[in-house]
Amino acid sequence: MPDDTSKPANEGHHDRLWGKVPVRPDEGRFLAGPESRISEVARAFRIFLECLKGFRALHFLSPCVTVFGSARFKEDNPYYAMARDVGRLLAQRGFAVMTGGGPGIMEAANRGAKEGGGFSVGCNIELPHEQSCNPYLDRWVDFRYFFVRKVMLVKYSYAFVLMPGGFGTLDEMFETATLIQTGKIERFPLVLMGTEYWGDLVDFMEARMVAAGTIAELDVDRFMITDSPEEAVEHIHKVAVERFGLVWKRQPKPTWVLGEKRMGETSAWKQAVQAHSRD
Repeated sequence: MPDDTSKPANEGHHDRLWGKVPVRPDEGRFLAGPESRISEVARAFRIFLECLKGFRALHFLSPCVTVFGSARFKEDNPYYAMARDVGRLLAQRGFAVMTGGGPGIMEAANRGAKEGGGFSVGCNIELPHEQSCNPYLDRWVDFRYFFVRKVMLVKYSYAFVLMPGGFGTLDEMFETATLIQTGKIERFPLVLMGTEYWGDLVDFMEARMVAAGTIAELDVDRFMITDSPEEAVEHIHKVAVERFGLVWKRQPKPTWVLGEKRMGETSAWKQAVQAHSRD
């Protein structure tokens, strides 16, 4: 029998496994082409319900920053420490921190948010890989469809921090950049953490893509690249307050009829905004 005494005291409902769900046969059929009308309508209804679940679960979320990054980094990795610092500093500025809810960079950012006294959120995707969920979450939402999960990771955020990662991180990075480029979302900050890791990619965008005319120089300029968590969070806070005019306001009261719950206090955001206005 495994020894549960080593688990964090606040783990509670997080002791299930992150993404420990076998791939459903119908998921392979989803992108395989047309099916019967009944099957397509039933799937569309399931997608609608999953969107609704996300909207209801995150409706009372305070101003949020999403942190993307690899699930493969361990605690002794320098990028883990960097993400942890980012999460802590964001929380101290009053932002909720949202991640994919899993291990690695996601755990580090959520952990830092908890250490900074902030609110920590995870949007999980159901995968066949047995990866332990991180125990540093105040709210946890499971999603079956990748695209629904990505909507939630973007919808509630005023900035996006991109730690080193793999295909999933690149997908999230360029999809968010495309939404900004095409005007689907506002010009929220895109912060690349790790100059050594991301430097070649930024050089490629400038030397190849801009030169070929496939993107504009402005598209590259939207990325801030740094090794400093302090610099990154200061930039995010400045843009949130000055460009988007974020100010403190009380959250709407939950409606018990809809099964709504308040998502923690946001006094840290009030203090952060008040402090900024005095500077």
